[in-house]
Amino acid sequence: MTDYLYLRLPNWVGDACMCLPAIKRLQAAGLPLVLCGQPWAEDLFAGLAPAGYVPVGKGWRADRAAIRSRYPAGRGARGVVFTNSLSSAAALRLAGIRTAGYRGDGRSLLLTWPFNKREGRHEVEIFHDLARLALWRWNVAGSVPEEPDATLGLPLTEGHGAAADAALAAAGISGPFVLLSPTATGLHHGKAKAWPEFAALAASLQREGWTCVTCPPAHEVEQARAAVPTATILPSLPLGAFASLTAKAALVVCNDSGTSHVAAAAGARQITLFGVTRRERTGPWSKKAVCLGSDTAWPTLDEVERSARFALVGSSIAALP
Repeated sequence: MTDYLYLRLPNWVGDACMCLPAIKRLQAAGLPLVLCGQPWAEDLFAGLAPAGYVPVGKGWRADRAAIRSRYPAGRGARGVVFTNSLSSAAALRLAGIRTAGYRGDGRSLLLTWPFNKREGRHEVEIFHDLARLALWRWNVAGSVPEEPDATLGLPLTEGHGAAADAALAAAGISGPFVLLSPTATGLHHGKAKAWPEFAALAASLQREGWTCVTCPPAHEVEQARAAVPTATILPSLPLGAFASLTAKAALVVCNDSGTSHVAAAAGARQITLFGVTRRERTGPWSKKAVCLGSDTAWPTLDEVERSARFALVGSSIAALP
C-alpha cells in the first residue's frame, strides 16, 4: 500500500479555496496527496494533479468506507483535517490514518497530532499554520515559510478554459465582459449576505457599453435572474470552468461568497462587497481584489460604480464619466 497523505478539505467552496497555500506546502513535501472533499472540489482542484480524490461528506461511516475502498491506507499514512467537525476526524482515524488537525469539538482523542488554533488571523493563515505545524511535527526536511504565499494560485487546466470559452461562445459573447455574482447562500446572524444594488450596477455598466453576465449554480438561477434581470445568464459550470470564467472577465463583482474566493484563486480582477461579514477574516486573498463595505454597512451604489469604472480603465470601451 502507498503511504498517501490524505487531506480532508473544507465543505464550503470559499474555505476550500483558502486552503490552497496550505495544500501546496504539503504537496511540496513529496508525499502523494489524496484529496477528500465534496464532489464539486474534484474538478476545482484537478490542476493540482493529486494522486487521488475521494468524494466525502455523507457521514463518517460512509466516508471511512469510501477512503478504504478507493485508497487503502498504508502503515505510514498520514492525514490533515482542515475541517472542524468531529465526524471528519473520526472518518480518517477509523480508516487507519494518523491525522493532524486543530483541537475542538472533542476531537483531540481522534487526532494523532492535535494543535491549538491561533485566533484573530485570516482563514488562509489559519489553514497554512496547520500545514506548517504538521510538517514541523513530522520532521519533514526543508524549511516552511511561516506565512502563506501572497496569492492562492489555483492551477487551471486546458479543459477548464475550453469549457468557459464554450459557454461564452454559446451565449454569443466574444468581447470583454463583466461577471456579476449577485447571490450569496444563507444568512449571517440573521442578515442577508447579498448586496441589494446589482440590478442598478448592471444597468449603469450596460449604458457604458459593457456586457454583463452572471453564471450562478443551478439552484440559484432564479435568484440571480431576479437580482440582475438585464444580465446574460450563462449555464451553470463546474467550478474549475467557473474559475476560468472569472479569470477571463474584465472584472468580477461579487458578494463575500464562494465566488469571491474562486475569483481570488484564479487571479481575477475583482470587487468584493461586504455588508455583514468581516473582510479581515474572510476577505479575498488577492492583490487584484478591492474590498468595499464592512461588517456593519454595505457600500453605496456610487462607491461601487466608481470602483468598477476605475478598475475597467484601459479597456477599449471603458471611460470615466
